[in-house]
Amino acid sequence: MPVAAAFPGDLRRGAAPAGCRAAGRRLRASPSARRPFVFSPRGVSDSSSQTCLDPDASTSVLGIILGGGAGTRLYPLTKKRAKPAVPLGANYRLIDIPVSNCLNSNVSKIYVLTQFNSASLNRHLSRAYGNNISGYKNEGFVEVLAAQQSPENPNWFQGTADAVRQYMWLFEEHNVMEFLILAGDHLYRMDYQKFIQAHRETDADITVAALPMDEQRATAFGLMKIDDEGRIVEFAEKPKGEKLKSMMVDTTILGLDPERAKELPYIASMGIYVFSKDVMLRLLRENFPSANDFGSEVIPGATEIGMRVQAYLYDGYWEDIGTIEAFYNANLGITKKPVPDFSFYDRSAPIYTQPRYLPPSKVLDADVTGSVIGEGCVIKHCTINHSVVGLRSCISEGAVIEDSLLMGADYYETEDDKKVLSETGGIPIGIGKNAHIRKAIIDKNARIGENVKIINFDNVQEAVRETEGYFIKSGIVTVIKDAVIPSGTVI
Repeated sequence: MPVAAAFPGDLRRGAAPAGCRAAGRRLRASPSARRPFVFSPRGVSDSSSQTCLDPDASTSVLGIILGGGAGTRLYPLTKKRAKPAVPLGANYRLIDIPVSNCLNSNVSKIYVLTQFNSASLNRHLSRAYGNNISGYKNEGFVEVLAAQQSPENPNWFQGTADAVRQYMWLFEEHNVMEFLILAGDHLYRMDYQKFIQAHRETDADITVAALPMDEQRATAFGLMKIDDEGRIVEFAEKPKGEKLKSMMVDTTILGLDPERAKELPYIASMGIYVFSKDVMLRLLRENFPSANDFGSEVIPGATEIGMRVQAYLYDGYWEDIGTIEAFYNANLGITKKPVPDFSFYDRSAPIYTQPRYLPPSKVLDADVTGSVIGEGCVIKHCTINHSVVGLRSCISEGAVIEDSLLMGADYYETEDDKKVLSETGGIPIGIGKNAHIRKAIIDKNARIGENVKIINFDNVQEAVRETEGYFIKSGIVTVIKDAVIPSGTVI
């Protein structure tokens, strides 16, 4: 049932349901009050606090997920796929995170903008969401919009704002109040309804999701400074020294408790925004018609011309999966005991993906500890510790997998296929007998031969061995998709 429909009485457009009106009055406390008011609910994962949106998010909000650039820092995982299509957590892909957050937040009109290697992304989205969110009187959809050239725009997407501008003719056709701008390469769980509610209650033009952080992490992010009403007054990109000190804020204004506010005195932009529709149209067409980026151009520019740009606190797990190291750590974080960094087991806000109808994984006399195993795997007489094993993985006798991420395979090889490979000296998909893999990422459909050792024996930090089928970044060996690593190889 839509959220608004649960409240009886007058539900005029823009009028809060009865259960929310009192809260609205509290949120608009007198400016002369001595104590700063708390204007936005905390966006903490698994929170069960009530959200009251009128009109309902399904009819009044358009989700726009930005697929990102070429993903050069994630190469070679992005060699044959767009960044949002990179596999995650044994069964999923990165794009499943923002799409699932949207669906769990009742935002059912979703566009995904991309321009690099979009074939696998298109295929995944059509299989996962193509027939599942629309129906009688439900206009929900998930559609991919690829970069294209036109007489008005002869160039490809030049940045986040430019991508949205090039498709503004399509977005403005939707009768919505807000545009929800999301990134396709972040790992987190968030109720966007609370985000949108805070935007409406503060009468904001733009609302920016903000992550509280300590001084050590703050130097790597774009920071924001707010006044005592949570309105953003200043931006600083990766500040250091005295400039960093000047960006400290009182995060209790945004709802953080005093103890944590002392530990986390900075707020960083998460690259997630709510724009009022008319504001977005005006900014991209009139105020900043040549701006390419939201974070560094459009939003700082909006504050300078006097628009109301609010911060919204998100106090939960969030990771920007932009590098091989961040991707590796985020995946292995789901094996953490007793509580993983990010849980796929939240019943109230599940992560959706494409239904594959694979058989249960089969584990034959194997020693598996502290690991996550995807669907349809065959694991024989081997040892797996602190690893993530992706769907359809085949791991042979005697293999040892430690601190690694195996992405699995796109298909099974038949017994006839394996027989031909064995007769011709080929290597089947999967991990061969007595292979030893440590601190590595094995991309899909890789063929790892017998007695292979991928252990970074010399502790190399950076190496490009594309012709040999692998890269090393930040000390993590990444075997390329479809690569063949011959038997006896030592990396």
